[in-house]
Amino acid sequence: MKRYIFPIFLLVFQACSSNLEREGFERILKEHDGVFSKHGWNHYGPGYFELDKETGVLSSYGGMGLFWYSISKYKDFVLELEYKCSESKTNSGVFVRVPEVPSSDEYIYHSFEVQINDDGEGIHKTAAVYDAEPPSHDASKLTGEWNHYRITFLGKRIQVELNGEKVVDWEAEPRGKVADFSDEGYIGLQNHDWDTTVSFRNIYVKELK
Repeated sequence: MKRYIFPIFLLVFQACSSNLEREGFERILKEHDGVFSKHGWNHYGPGYFELDKETGVLSSYGGMGLFWYSISKYKDFVLELEYKCSESKTNSGVFVRVPEVPSSDEYIYHSFEVQINDDGEGIHKTAAVYDAEPPSHDASKLTGEWNHYRITFLGKRIQVELNGEKVVDWEAEPRGKVADFSDEGYIGLQNHDWDTTVSFRNIYVKELK
């Protein structure tokens, strides 16, 4: 008789998912009966994200583009997700409060990006608010391992936790490439280049009333 061994990572994933949902988080990469879908997500620009429907892992190809969640704009929120880079030079990011439906690259001047790029420095390094505020220290795991982001945007205050360590606590203001920013907007994931890949999974958001 063949024995089926339930993968340990799925048990851990389900436990974490249940905890977040009990805390009021919504999974925004939808799953139903063990099958994931891109429902509610759109893509702007070159390249694309491929979804493994069984594991819920999104992987980037090409760029520069933005995979954004179109169902809702968010004002004050906490965003939880995991990401993994194929190389230390992998370049990506998490955009918050994208003010309008992306129809050009103009959104990069009106929304903040929490950076992913371990080879970057200062305001261009992983966990920086890109081109604006650097992380206090490096909390990234080794290339190829999953990292965990917790990003809080409350009023004008942006907090970034990377792998459980607070690395940014910043009262946002127009700085660097960002000319201005909205009090609400869409959440987006960046696919940046053709020779490296970034993967995302376990994407949850909680609105703060």
